[in-house]
Amino acid sequence: MNTPTAPAAVSLIYVGDPMCSWCYGFGVPLGQLLQRFPDITMQLVLGGLRAYNTQVMDATLKAKLRQAWAGVAERSGQPFADALLEREDFIYDTEPACRAVVTVREHAPQLALAMYHAIQQAFYAHGRDVTKAAVLGEIWDEVHGRTKEAWGHINFLRDFDSEAMQQRTRDDFAQAQRWGVQGFPTLLAVAGGQAQVLTNGYTDADLLAERLTYITANTPSTSR
Repeated sequence: MNTPTAPAAVSLIYVGDPMCSWCYGFGVPLGQLLQRFPDITMQLVLGGLRAYNTQVMDATLKAKLRQAWAGVAERSGQPFADALLEREDFIYDTEPACRAVVTVREHAPQLALAMYHAIQQAFYAHGRDVTKAAVLGEIWDEVHGRTKEAWGHINFLRDFDSEAMQQRTRDDFAQAQRWGVQGFPTLLAVAGGQAQVLTNGYTDADLLAERLTYITANTPSTSR
């Protein structure tokens, strides 16, 4: 079987949040899509699902999340732990997790998606509190330790806490709003200067590939 290739003029934009359960589930078909189109580039933009939330999670939200997580697990096969739902003091603020990914994207962009997925695994599969800087620092150690990335723990925590990274994160949230993104995950294909929605929500890899193949087939290559 020949590996499909996307013309240089086609790229992807993925808008998501590492503490969005459907984004976590979407990691499965997204990974399959990227394997099918290994040469395509993808920009990762953080959406801010519950950014800056200050309210302790109540029983109503916990019940809603348990139901949603069960649906994601059934659809995607991804594992979930509910340890954080048992806590009485958990504040579901997604800004720190988003900022951690932005920080990695700005300093070690080749590892941004790996950091995004690692935070998802830590939060959903292992029940780690990824609203805490110390935990995010540990996750970064786990990610860069596998790849020998030189930009390490101390630098991550310093930059993560900086006003520059806080602003870059706000910029991502604002960009998602300007694009009119209504939910996560959203995957866009950019061709000929125009963005087309591949999906707004969880979609299987076969359908994503079909849509992307159609777009690539109708986009002239920039190479001659």
